Amino acid sequence: MFRIIKWLIALPLGAFIFFNAYVYGNIITYRAVAPNKTAFMAMRMRQFQSEGKDVALDYRWVPYDRISVNLKKALIASEDAKFAEHGGFDWGGIQYAIKRNKQSGEVKAGGSTISQQLAKNLFLNESRSYFRKAEEAVLTSMLEATTDKDRLYELYLNVIEWGYGIYGAEAAAQHWHRKSAAELTKAQAAELAARVPRPLYYADHPRDAALKRKTNIILRRMGSAELPE
Repeated sequence: MFRIIKWLIALPLGAFIFFNAYVYGNIITYRAVAPNKTAFMAMRMRQFQSEGKDVALDYRWVPYDRISVNLKKALIASEDAKFAEHGGFDWGGIQYAIKRNKQSGEVKAGGSTISQQLAKNLFLNESRSYFRKAEEAVLTSMLEATTDKDRLYELYLNVIEWGYGIYGAEAAAQHWHRKSAAELTKAQAAELAARVPRPLYYADHPRDAALKRKTNIILRRMGSAELPE
């Protein structure tokens, strides 16, 4: 009986250590090399296939300096105003998320920073559980400890989802505005940033009033957005 209990403890622990060692190696690689594909992209494409949807992957990497400052500021204003100064976690946002989750009785709000979103996109999936959030925290700490903020932001801008099969700033700019990521205006950048929390929903509901409202809010906040140095 004791031997069974020991194996029940050792196997998950070993899997956890192996996975994080694998992730750490990839994080070091991503400091200089663009990801070929992220775990989230792979998961989403499998989902589309299982649903019988014919969706092609459109993922185009572009260097940080070929992405409009407008988009960089719009996403900071929308997703993580303290990105340039925190160490990966917005503790005020996390406390608020915990409070909302307790009130609802389930994991709804995540309080995720850009660094946490990046960890999820690179290595995890879309599930909502406290275990997943704990693993996300470990990976976020690894990213922040090994990678400069501007590189983290470059990775984030290039891998986040913007619609059905659409990943990264360049693919999003070309798909939604028929121009390069470098050419986005303030209004276009704000509109793209507004899509990020619900990219598939807004792809299906392009005239939703909430998209316009959020775009206008982001436009007002962009002036005070602080970019990483």
